[in-house]
Amino acid sequence: MKHDRNLHAHIGRSGSARPKRSMSVQQALEWAFGKEKAELELPERPDPERDQGFGFGLEYILIQRAALGCKIDGGQHKVGSYTHEDAEVIAATVAGLPDSLGGKRMAIRLAELARAGLTPDWMPGAVPRCVPVEVKRNQHGERATTVVVGTERVLSRGKWRTVEVLACPVTYSPHPQQIEAARRGYEDWCAALGWVRDGLQAGSLLREVEVTDVMPRARPWDGKR
Repeated sequence: MKHDRNLHAHIGRSGSARPKRSMSVQQALEWAFGKEKAELELPERPDPERDQGFGFGLEYILIQRAALGCKIDGGQHKVGSYTHEDAEVIAATVAGLPDSLGGKRMAIRLAELARAGLTPDWMPGAVPRCVPVEVKRNQHGERATTVVVGTERVLSRGKWRTVEVLACPVTYSPHPQQIEAARRGYEDWCAALGWVRDGLQAGSLLREVEVTDVMPRARPWDGKR
């Protein structure tokens, strides 16, 4: 109760509560994990023998939020090792990602990307090109490596000769499957962000941050939102 009295006293002295800071969910994660250095604390699995992560719902987040109530109020700047309460709530929400959206693995990915201020690489502009599997280099330049794929009999200068049939093994770089995997990973990241955004908005657990509806482009490679 001491914490609540201090909060009410703070609001009373200033005349009104501090206006909330509007952020997109991506900005909120980058603020929480980057500037505020919130830690992603993933709870123990109910069954230690399970291989896949376990999704923790709003109940876990509410428990985490209640535990944060005993912390002192913070301002706009970090003091010592203090992490803003809203940043802790954001981290707890990320930790609650369900298995259907990637569970713990995706939670860790969200936190790592946000901490680095990065967006997943969806390989913009990537187009598969047909290239030799191997190229040899010498003083005369480069040439594609060839392999013998058969023999043929040919008539040369009045004589029949056996000659080797050579072929140049080729591949595609980047491979279409590589591009597809990168863009599927980006879409999975967006879906996880959407879940976190909806949870933060519906839970009304943030005190100084307001998460907006703004989201990264869903499919930037084809111009769709």
